[in-house]
Amino acid sequence: MNDTLKLTALLTKLAALLGDRFSLSESIRQHHGEEMTHYDICLPDAVAFPESTHEVSQIVKLCHEYEIPVIPYGAGTALEGHFLATHGGITLDFSNMNSITRLNTQDMDCTVEAGVTRHQLNQHIRDTGLFFPVDPGANATLGGMAATRASGTNAVRYGTMRENVICLKAVMADGTIITTSSRAKKSAAGYDLTRLLVGSEGTLGVITEITLRLYGIPEAMSAAVCPFESLEGAVNTVVDVIQMGIPIARIELVDVNFIRIINRFSDLNYPQEPTLFMEFHGSTASVQEQAEMVEEIAKSHGGHAFQWATRTEDRTKLWQARHDGFLSVRAAFPGKDFWITDVCVPLSRLAECIDETRKDIDKAGIIAPLVGHVGDGNFHLTIPYDKDDPQDVAHIEQINTRLVTRAIEMDGTCTGEHGIGLGKKKYMALEHGPALDIMKTIKTALDPKNILNPGKIFDL
Repeated sequence: MNDTLKLTALLTKLAALLGDRFSLSESIRQHHGEEMTHYDICLPDAVAFPESTHEVSQIVKLCHEYEIPVIPYGAGTALEGHFLATHGGITLDFSNMNSITRLNTQDMDCTVEAGVTRHQLNQHIRDTGLFFPVDPGANATLGGMAATRASGTNAVRYGTMRENVICLKAVMADGTIITTSSRAKKSAAGYDLTRLLVGSEGTLGVITEITLRLYGIPEAMSAAVCPFESLEGAVNTVVDVIQMGIPIARIELVDVNFIRIINRFSDLNYPQEPTLFMEFHGSTASVQEQAEMVEEIAKSHGGHAFQWATRTEDRTKLWQARHDGFLSVRAAFPGKDFWITDVCVPLSRLAECIDETRKDIDKAGIIAPLVGHVGDGNFHLTIPYDKDDPQDVAHIEQINTRLVTRAIEMDGTCTGEHGIGLGKKKYMALEHGPALDIMKTIKTALDPKNILNPGKIFDL
């Protein structure tokens, strides 16, 4: 049977299985085939809306039988082309799998279906005194966050999805349903399949349920905004805070270009200087002590004019402005395309890496607002450009390659949290060397027909 006949046979069977939850509509395929950044549109052949793990298994079994790709889709907030159907196939939209199936307040954990968003989860548990801290900014689905090993503003205190996923339920390439581990706080029983699937970007298995760690809502929270005379002073403040062991919950760097754009977009009036956004969690006394220590460190590096926010609405406004960073850049450059990239380096090399990156940007004569979860050594660039201009594209690609190469040479990584997807594939060999062949061996063993999100992370 040729590929066209295989696809036709599969579409017929899926339509019979799912009814009106299976779509060949051009508009729905378009919605699932375009990203917010610079990648070309890649339409899937169809979109399926499963309602259970069993149904996902049935779909994947059929795709495996007919050797047709299957691509998981959460909220569509990924930035490296993770959900684009570059080889065609069936997109699995998890919006109908959005139930919180178990909440155990005594064990401080919960189990959710893959389509539950982080906002939905925190809204559901807000009266229990618990919360889920991983905050990538966008209201992403927890399945997508697990698949991409997401992190965000709270990672410096609470860790990334890698630290906060206890176990998973997943559908493997042949349709087999597995649970990766128990809910026990620790285990020495065999391979860590949970960590294998977290961050695998849908290439090793389709995540359908996630069991997550929850945390007690702190007694007190206080946020602060602190401008600095120099970018170097802001970065050195971060390094000193982390090295002194101050348990800060969030510490975000925004450069002068970004602060100007944020001010305009969110109707704020922060000083137009490199700025740290910070938040402290704990008891009332400990929060005050942390804040005072950080303020003293900041002053020693040129920090000044602290603005404090302790009321919930003020803290929300502050962090909403930070989370709206990409929207604010997009609004500032109408008609432009955007190349969004990130790297992560050891904290001891952060100041050097940012300084060299800033010099590279200035020398190139481009605008590239910088923002970072700098407590982890992670920062991002959002670069406006014209993807229809080959010279402009080549220019940005060169800058991105120098950024990534610089980070890897500093014993860092090509991506701190965006993932590989399509965008960072060409740097995998540079970062991993022979270990990349081991990854390919694992992929081939678990997905011999290469139907699970093919073309992502690396090419076979």
